[in-house]
Amino acid sequence: MQAQTPPQLVAKHHNQGISLIVVLIILVIVSLLGVASIQISRMSTQSARNERDTQIAWQAAEAALLDAELDILGMPSSSSTARGGIFNNKDTDVQQFVEGCGSGSKNKGLCRPATGTTPNWLSVDFLAASNPKYAEFGDFTSRSFQSGTSGIQPAHPPRYIIELIDDPNTERTKAVQSRKYIYRITAVGFGPNEKTQVVLQSIYRN
Repeated sequence: MQAQTPPQLVAKHHNQGISLIVVLIILVIVSLLGVASIQISRMSTQSARNERDTQIAWQAAEAALLDAELDILGMPSSSSTARGGIFNNKDTDVQQFVEGCGSGSKNKGLCRPATGTTPNWLSVDFLAASNPKYAEFGDFTSRSFQSGTSGIQPAHPPRYIIELIDDPNTERTKAVQSRKYIYRITAVGFGPNEKTQVVLQSIYRN
């Protein structure tokens, strides 16, 4: 005659099986929550890093805008490379402004508005290391870019181009040399990674 398992033991084994399944489900849920919290933490860190890098690039671009304005004004007068005479509104040296932007020692970064569909600030390579068509911070003002000597630094000094634009308040029928002009400045600042860039523009009336 075959021995039978007592009903109490059958119920005990059944309850243990259910408990094991419940514990496994709880472990899976806890693991998923842990992975999700790690992902959220990484995303928050990345977002904070991106914001920091963008702020660095923004401040660099603002510094370049100011440097470009000083370039137009020929300041400081002690700079050996000052070219303020080019921007004399009574006798602007329009020949220094070329389509596609100049790259010479005197007209670097000086542009005429593009006649095509692509504006100068999109066609100029602001990362070009040789024969650049942009002016770098301090090129014509002899100023140093104050970015510090330690910590996180911009990948490159900021740079800019200056476009010559007819003053809308001046008659366009006048001879080129007799017209008045305004200047559109496009400045580019970089974050710690050169791919992080901020572009700022301003219109300057001399």
